[in-house]
Amino acid sequence: MMRILIYLILLLYPFNLISGQNKRKQLSDDELMTLVQKQTFRYFWDFAHPESGLARERSNGGAEIVTIGGSGFGVMAVIVGVERGFITREQGAERILKIVRFLSDKNTDSYHGMWAHWMNGKTGKTIPFSRKDDGADIVESAFMFEGLLAAHQYFIKDNPTENRIRGIINNLWRQAEWNFFTQGQDVMYWHWSPDNGWAMNHQIKGHNECHIVYILGASSPTYPIAESVYHKGWANANTFLNGQEYYGIRLPLGNDNGKGGPLFFTHYSYMGLDPHGLKDCYADYEEQMKAHTLINRAYCIENPKGYKGYGEKCWGLTASDGDKGYSAHSPGNDRGVVTPTAALSSVPYTPEYSLEAMRYFYEELGDRLWGEYGFKDAFNLTEDWFAPSYLAIDQGPIIVMIENYRTGLIWKLFMSHPDVQKGLKRLGFTSPYLNKAD
Repeated sequence: MMRILIYLILLLYPFNLISGQNKRKQLSDDELMTLVQKQTFRYFWDFAHPESGLARERSNGGAEIVTIGGSGFGVMAVIVGVERGFITREQGAERILKIVRFLSDKNTDSYHGMWAHWMNGKTGKTIPFSRKDDGADIVESAFMFEGLLAAHQYFIKDNPTENRIRGIINNLWRQAEWNFFTQGQDVMYWHWSPDNGWAMNHQIKGHNECHIVYILGASSPTYPIAESVYHKGWANANTFLNGQEYYGIRLPLGNDNGKGGPLFFTHYSYMGLDPHGLKDCYADYEEQMKAHTLINRAYCIENPKGYKGYGEKCWGLTASDGDKGYSAHSPGNDRGVVTPTAALSSVPYTPEYSLEAMRYFYEELGDRLWGEYGFKDAFNLTEDWFAPSYLAIDQGPIIVMIENYRTGLIWKLFMSHPDVQKGLKRLGFTSPYLNKAD
């Protein structure tokens, strides 16, 4: 009987390593990153809207609601999926062709070449994000163009599918009226609605997630913004320049109260835009990304509010679901919620610390945090709460930024686009990619 009992324990032991709530089999860093990328990729492949190919807003929301910004990240994720062998190149090309055909369809709502934050993935009709936000969202559209321009540079084979992809992307890119969103002023505005006009009145200023909007606006071959819009609009804000030190780390740009703000400021614009060696008259963006990430981690280690779990392995504050609802978590808005995308998507800037967090999330928190689409959105150990949800806008940066750390793939593609290089030069940037172009 004792032998039978021992045999059963040994038989079940490997299963417990995989399926248990806590300890898991230890993987190498490369194995772990590949696993995280592959599992996260499923959100944009298996869970994408079947008719448009666009990414659903969240796993626990309306089945027809797709998100333009998250779908832009999904375009980049498909490219990574091809390179990693999760799908074939032909499968990836067909999916991207489905997406761009849907975006360019005459029945899909667009406004001066831009799309709404949310749309119906079946009909292409706008789904209002809020009462007056029922038209163009230039920030979400910029995230989509970030992905589309990378796809344009990736799908370069001379065959009917890839030729069609490039042709549609070129048309969409040239139809986007970036200068319309200045209202003739030296600043860009986030929203415009055919029913409500400029009623949202939200100027895009200061260092946040929107840097890519100005870069793309300056890069447009058809409707470019003036250089003064960048310098007098984006950079002319109380929340732009910083220069203070937190935990002995100098932060060039960003919000003072939030010690730089939530970490998605460091991810969304820089999934395509490579900050390494990227400088303008205001900052060294590699220094900015590293500093912002290290300060966020140092705050979690200090843990001034005494939340359970915070520490060297468990850190990362950014916008996500929480036990009290969705919020832009940061040192200035700390609710005890740790969001995996914050630390994991920062891996190009803090590889040792981000991999340490990745391993902790996977090995120690186990199935409470890990599921069918990778790491769930967030958790609060103080409240013993784990999100039941996955969000496109959070899952996308994980797979893309891990790849940028490993190979620089999406950075190389986006930064190689001739229009992007021209736009960066117009705004006075220097970058290793611009030197190559010369």
